[in-house]
Parts: sequence; structure tokens; C-alpha cells
Amino acid sequence: MPTTVIKNAAWVVAWDAGAGSHVYRRDVDVAFDDRILFIGRGFAGAAERVVAGEGLCVIPGLVDIHAHPHHEPLYRGIREEHGVPGMYMTGLYERSQALSAPDDEARAASAEFAFAELLQCGVTSLVDISAPWDGWIELFAKSGLRGFLAPGYASARWFMKDDHELHYAWDEKRGRAGFERALAVIDRAAAHPCGRLSGVVSPMQIDTCTEDLLRDSRAAARERGLPFTLHVAQSVVEVREMIRRHGKTPIQWAAELDLLGPGAILGHALFLDTHSWVRWWTRRDLDLLAAGGCAVAHCPTPFARYGQMMENFGDYRRAGVVMGLGTDCSPHNLVEEMRKAAVLARIAARDIKTVSTADLFHAATVGGAAALLRDDLGRLAPGMKADLVLLDLACPQMQPARDPLRAFVYHAADRAVRDVFVDGVQVVAGGRCTTLDQPAAGARLRAAQQRMEAAAPGRDYLGRSADEITPLSLPLSP
Repeated sequence: MPTTVIKNAAWVVAWDAGAGSHVYRRDVDVAFDDRILFIGRGFAGAAERVVAGEGLCVIPGLVDIHAHPHHEPLYRGIREEHGVPGMYMTGLYERSQALSAPDDEARAASAEFAFAELLQCGVTSLVDISAPWDGWIELFAKSGLRGFLAPGYASARWFMKDDHELHYAWDEKRGRAGFERALAVIDRAAAHPCGRLSGVVSPMQIDTCTEDLLRDSRAAARERGLPFTLHVAQSVVEVREMIRRHGKTPIQWAAELDLLGPGAILGHALFLDTHSWVRWWTRRDLDLLAAGGCAVAHCPTPFARYGQMMENFGDYRRAGVVMGLGTDCSPHNLVEEMRKAAVLARIAARDIKTVSTADLFHAATVGGAAALLRDDLGRLAPGMKADLVLLDLACPQMQPARDPLRAFVYHAADRAVRDVFVDGVQVVAGGRCTTLDQPAAGARLRAAQQRMEAAAPGRDYLGRSADEITPLSLPLSP
């Protein structure tokens, strides 16, 4: 593979293995092929491509460990203010019944749009938790992303008859068939010649899967050396349901089933027994997460829209929980998630010191890599995978570039992302994704959204239209 060298980069966020943390380096060269070859002054090797680095900050590619690209872009203009007060403000269950991706064309348009958006904000590794669909593997390979495909399956589906109670339609054979299909999809992804695809075993939610399916899924992940992910403690409704069934919180139930441990990624794990929206009598959940060695995928945006937040990120980190970040919903912008996570943690703790920019950047890189059992991602050091992002210091929102990470996280976000490389191959140039056609995907996305909205009255428990479920932000004047 050809060698690229970034000469005299103004700033580099490099990995200090001895300290176990990122550090800044100034005015150094970064050379790479599919792996990082050199970081330092005066690279003397041959290079087929030389990039002038004087106006650049080089950072490791971001690692997004929880996203649903196959349907979340379909909810733009729909879910930002959609919630059901009688369901403790969450709109998850109502939306999943009345509004969902209508076909594989909708999923393809949604995923292509999201993949481009992710690359353009500096994400190079993505855990995509989606229902399997035709063309998924091929689109991932085309995108240039490092893909961790997490084909979702469950033993039950949610449904509602009113606005305050959740019901479950159980079909254990369907769940078991989904499990077998997911393993086959993971095997096909891992065998793809691009060499960038892998898998994650992903029963969808702790409340929609049988005990046997959860145990067998965790065992399959361990046997194959794969990560395992599961939505846990993502709503007050779920916590109340699991307490009703088992007399314990979802996290306590997961620990009892031996679902935790290294390689387990809990989606959200927001509503602990100590959370102000729950206040269960035990105070064990955080200790169980830390002792189990599992990771939490923190996605602040969907919960902030309901008026909810993690209480708080700093407490999880200090307890020893492996913390990673995800985008979950649209917009798929992991830099904005870093910013929101920092602000909400400080509000929850009433303490500016509870979490730092370094903590959040660690979660978006090394934390995510650790969750995925990958010690070659999320850091810039010789021997690591050449997944890297070039930030343009001339971007107005990056100036003055006294501290590039603060400028990136709190001001510029994706506007500063100039170039992105995955496995040493450039996939974003000049801020534009070169592997996918996002504008064309956007046009297809709107058509798919209209099909989804048209089907809503036949799916909604009250027979409402999409406009009745989630009205426009302003009245439409004649």
C-alpha cells in the first residue's frame, strides 16, 4: 500500500502508551500506509504522497459504538419533539409501532445518508445496530467505514393500546431464527474482501428477549471472540417492567444472567437504581457495571430531547466503567455528542470538574476501541490502524487554535473536518465524502419518509396520521 506522510503537522493528538492517554505533539510528521508507521520529526522514509501539515491538527478516527443508521435519518423533522408523557416522556415505543422503515430501499437511503454524515464528522469505526437488510454489507464496504455490523433480533415486539401501558407480543421462534440469521450475516461480513468488516452479537433489548436467547447470545459472542451489545436501562418503562418481572433492575438482571464482562456493551444504561427518575431502593447498579468490566455506550441526544440525562458521566468513569460514545439517532455527529455529554454531566453533577474534554475524547476513541476489544483503534501510535482525521485550523470556528480539541468539540465540530482516512485510504476530501452520494441519498430519504408517514394510520393504536402524532413545529398557513 502506498505511504502517505503529513509533514510538519501543527498539532497531533498522539497516544502515550506509558501514560495511557492522549497527548499533544507539535510540528511533527505522521507517516502511514494501512497502519501508522512514524510520528516524530524528520521522517526520512519514501512516501508516494506528501501532505503539508502546517495548518492541520491530526487526530485519531472517532469510534461510534451505538447507532441505528438504517432508520434514524427517516425521523428527521419527526422525533426531535416527539415524546409521550404517559410513557415517562419517551416516544420510542409509539414511534416504533406507528412509524418505521417501510422497506429495504428506505433502509438503504437512510444508511447511506448516515454513513456519509458519520465520515464527515470524523467517525472511522461504527457499530451499526440494524435489522439485516439486502445490500447492507455491500454498502458498508463501499462507504470505506470500519464496520462492526450488529444485526438485531428479539423474541418479542412492543405494541401499545393506549398512551400509558406497554405490551409485548412474544414469538420465541422468530427470536431464535433472528439469532441464527444474525450469526450468518456476521460471518459474511467478516469474510468480505475489503477486510474492514466485523460483527457484534446484538439481541435488541433486555426486555424483548427471553432468558435463553440472552444467555445463548452472550455465549456465542464469547466463543467467537466478538463484542456483545444490548439495550439496557434505556427507559423508565423498561426499568419498571423488569422490576415487575424479576424484582430487580435490568442491570441487576443482566448481571445475574452473566451478560456483563469485557466485550459487553450496554446501550445507554442511563436509568440506574439511583437515577432521580427511578429511585429504586437498591444502590448496586453502578458497582455492578464497574465490577463486570463491561462498557456503556452513552448517547446523550435522544434522552436530552425527552428532558432526561445520565446522572452523571463522571460518576460512571470514576467507578471504573469503560465509557464509549454513540450517536444513536440523527444527526449522526459524534462531536456534538461529546459536547452534549460534557455539558449535561456538569449540569447533573453541578460541578464543572466532573468530566473534562480529555475524558470525553478518550471515550470517543480509546473507550470505544476497548469496548470493541480492539487495541489497534482510537489512537495514533506506530503499529495502530491508520484511521485518522485531519482538522483544518483555518476553519473560522477553530480559531484561535490555542487548544484544538476544545475548539473542535465546543465550537467547530464537523465544520473543521477536512480529510478522513480509514485503513490509510482517503474517504473524505475537503470535507466531502468521496465514497457515497449523500445528496442523492437525501432525495431518496424524503421519498422513503413519505411512504413511512403514509402507512402510519394503519399502524398507530389510535389510527392517527403522522401529522397528528408529531405535528409540524409551526402551523401551515393557507
